Amino acid sequence: SSGINAEYGASGKDIAIGLASAGYYCSESGTDNCPEKESLEGRRNKIDDKMNNAPASYFGHVLKFTKAGSMNYLCTRNNNFSNRSQKGSIWVKAGNKLEVKTRSEETETSVA
Repeated sequence: SSGINAEYGASGKDIAIGLASAGYYCSESGTDNCPEKESLEGRRNKIDDKMNNAPASYFGHVLKFTKAGSMNYLCTRNNNFSNRSQKGSIWVKAGNKLEVKTRSEETETSVA
């Protein structure tokens, strides 16, 4: 497999670049849904060290998990490591069960 989502033309690397840059870059080098001028290779102005030129909001991605496993996540933009902490874990279980745990609560949701 090429790692590219045939419907949207985004590879796992493209999605990671978008997530890591809060949407400032939409892919590595441009896709059908990401103009070259907004890609990592195509943008003339690079993201600054504090991400101050990143968008205030981000469209994100809808992902379908196909294998059981776990993933940790956190928000590096709004996290001062004391009273603001946006992080959690996602566990994908066999049988279409998704369990999401955050620092303050635990929930379990069935997904189709």
